[in-house]
Amino acid sequence: MTGSGAAKTAVEWLVSVAPDPDACRWEWERNPLGIALLPAGRRWDVLILPGELGYPTLDVLTRLVDRPGPVLADFGEARMGFFVPPGTASRWLGTGVRSAGRGTWIVVPYPGRTTGGVRWLVTPDGSGTLNDAALLELAMHEAAGGLARGEGGEGY
Repeated sequence: MTGSGAAKTAVEWLVSVAPDPDACRWEWERNPLGIALLPAGRRWDVLILPGELGYPTLDVLTRLVDRPGPVLADFGEARMGFFVPPGTASRWLGTGVRSAGRGTWIVVPYPGRTTGGVRWLVTPDGSGTLNDAALLELAMHEAAGGLARGEGGEGY
């Protein structure tokens, strides 16, 4: 995503889930870390993969679709969060994959800004585009198979 208009659209989409969107915007503007807490389970859930699986999964996913949905990485690249449709977290079964759905909160950086911790690998486009859970699962299986064969994973 480039341009302030795209960032503004992404911000509006993200803050639409906040109990107080104005307070969320204020937090983003004044928090030196450039982050805010947002509730999952309204417009999106988040599937959280370990970084060693997440990066190869994102590589596979970008070969399957033109542009994946939003993806976060934490400080140190230990975990990655893939935004998926709401309700996915309550149905997801996967070893080593955590989820954030209704009743949970996630740390979200301001779109288009660099923070010291969590960062966007794929910034929201503001239209509501999410990662398809079935395609994400397929990408995870392919990535895990590649890692088991010793392919990829270096540098992650």
